[in-house]
Amino acid sequence: MHGVWRNGLLESEFTGKRVLVTGSSRGIGAAVAGAFVELGARVIIHAHASVATAEALAQDWRASGGDVRVVVADFTVTAEVERAVDEAVAALGGLDILINNAGTMLGRHPVATISDDALSAVFDLNARSTVTACRRALPALAASGHGTIVNTSSISARSGGSTGSAAYSASKAFVSTFTRALATEVASQGIRVNAVAPGTIATDFHDRYSTPAKLAATAERIPMRRLGTAEDCVGAYLFLASHRLAGYVTGQVVEVNGGQAMP
Repeated sequence: MHGVWRNGLLESEFTGKRVLVTGSSRGIGAAVAGAFVELGARVIIHAHASVATAEALAQDWRASGGDVRVVVADFTVTAEVERAVDEAVAALGGLDILINNAGTMLGRHPVATISDDALSAVFDLNARSTVTACRRALPALAASGHGTIVNTSSISARSGGSTGSAAYSASKAFVSTFTRALATEVASQGIRVNAVAPGTIATDFHDRYSTPAKLAATAERIPMRRLGTAEDCVGAYLFLASHRLAGYVTGQVVEVNGGQAMP
């Protein structure tokens, strides 16, 4: 932690807040979790395939004075999602902020050849896990007084993505619509629900699923003439999680894409 996000306003807003960030061993999730730790929140980070990376992050943040723990769970399995949320709530003594960031493409699957198993896996990870985590966390979030959920959607939810990403894009469109629906359902409980939709962000997601040539061509089409970074996304999550800054904001999907897609 290097004090990038630390200032009087944000520290006073998040110090002591109980936060669970799913899918936070790397990429956007790790950047968001690190910002919350830096700002004095008590943070649970979640990992599945990258447990060693998550443990190293947690150790580093604890060495800098952060209050952070790791939960390990396979978010394609409903019972594992429920266990992860339960463990986080128990460890923190409640929950104020849930960041649903777990998800990925799980390979490129053209519609003509995608198997039922592949389709189920993509939706289980990106869509079902979001529903499950929200459902399990709602009692704790309601008890907190100003509970907040920030889901992670994608620019692909609007654009449809590129070849082989139809299932992923559709699962993220589900997340965007689910965000609006849940916001309506739980507003009376004092819970706000929003989402961040990142554009093309230079993380290992694209190292796995996109070629350098494809990414270079994409950057040329973005008005800001560059791909985004994980850190570019953090401010949107902090804004939406803050009751002081966004206390009257719910049911919104905030696009963070350098102008790649505009309403």
